[in-house]
Amino acid sequence: METMVKAELLKKTYQGKKVFLTGHTGFKGSWLVLMLQQLGATVKGYSLAPVNENDLYNLINGDEFCDSQIEDIRDKDTLVNSMVEFQPDFVIHMAAQALVIDSYLYPVETYATNVMGTVHVLEGLRKLEKPCTSILITTDKVYWNFEQDTPYAEDDRLGGYDPYSNSKACADLTINSYQKSFFNLNDFEKHQQGIATVRSGNVIGGGDWAENRIIPDCIKALRTKEAINVRNPHAVRPWQHVLDPLYGYLLLGKYLAEQPKLFSEAFNFGPETDDVKTVEDLVNIVIKTWGSGEVNFPKVEKKLHEAGLLKLDAAKAKEKLHWHPTYKAQTAIEKTVEWFLKAENDAVVVTIEQINDFFNTQA
Repeated sequence: METMVKAELLKKTYQGKKVFLTGHTGFKGSWLVLMLQQLGATVKGYSLAPVNENDLYNLINGDEFCDSQIEDIRDKDTLVNSMVEFQPDFVIHMAAQALVIDSYLYPVETYATNVMGTVHVLEGLRKLEKPCTSILITTDKVYWNFEQDTPYAEDDRLGGYDPYSNSKACADLTINSYQKSFFNLNDFEKHQQGIATVRSGNVIGGGDWAENRIIPDCIKALRTKEAINVRNPHAVRPWQHVLDPLYGYLLLGKYLAEQPKLFSEAFNFGPETDDVKTVEDLVNIVIKTWGSGEVNFPKVEKKLHEAGLLKLDAAKAKEKLHWHPTYKAQTAIEKTVEWFLKAENDAVVVTIEQINDFFNTQA
């Protein structure tokens, strides 16, 4: 494992390089924009506009840190033209319809965005006539979930019950097909495209205001001095701070750029398999860190299928990338609440402070 701090390690790869980032206006995309800015990269963002006024991208004035193009990833020609015009050194594909509940409401749009949007990015790569390193993000939910305690490894069966999970599994299979059909490593000298997929899930962090997520629900209730409604207190989740997988993606990008033939494959990024907490545990940590708050446990009729326990086996990332989770669940939750406590004054400053703290914390 390199002894240098994370930022110094990554700057050797990304400083002065051009990164094409889809989904840059989303929660994870906004954090990544600032990470890449701290590393000295030039970022071109391609995404739909932020939905809400208090979305993280708006709070950090994201347009100041990247060249933002507000377009739909389902528009193939516009996306491909943007990629070819920018001539990226790296492509990081994060744009997605990322909510399970919305996938039940809008299944056609979910498949169009998650599957065909990914196809359009891959078509853009086919048009590039220069070496490029691509990290294509799917999700932990690509695995067929048997809801057992055994962690899923990269070669386990893909599937997905709900339209969101299934569409991301389809996207993952599509990437694999393009890797074999158009970016075969046996022909690498011809196409010069290193492509890897990454899978993570249940990330938390400051600035996430998505509907039907536990921490945003907690913060909304705490700010209005209302009780936090917890509908599934005994559900167990492997909570992970957003910076941990994002660092993993960038670390993979480093190795993939250096040795594309060895790293053009799938990688899991997840917390230690024994580092899990129930939803009730999480809420109690949130309340303690916030300094006040009450909890309510309403009876809720379960209408839609919701996956139970799902763990990832990150042994491959640990062995091949020397990546390890930096924050345990307790710290990840505390860091997230601290962001919300401080960010009302200056979200940019707080976000960059947390990024730099992370970069300087040994895993």
